[in-house]
Amino acid sequence: MTPAVASPCINVCRMDDDTGLCLGCFRTIEEIAIWSRTADEQRQRILLAVERRRAEHDPVGGAAGGEFRGDCER
Repeated sequence: MTPAVASPCINVCRMDDDTGLCLGCFRTIEEIAIWSRTADEQRQRILLAVERRRAEHDPVGGAAGGEFRGDCER
């Protein structure tokens, strides 16, 4: 069964030393670590934070283009 809330992972898994965020999905290492075992409500909160970070750090959308992948559990 596919989770109701898709992962923002785009398989560009590299942490930025300055921001502490993944350069692909804009999550913290803690958010990535808990994603597969967290409820959809918490996933929604993480995604809201991701969208805010993406807008702040990558205003043109970058490689992700704003699309989330549903097939990644990270």
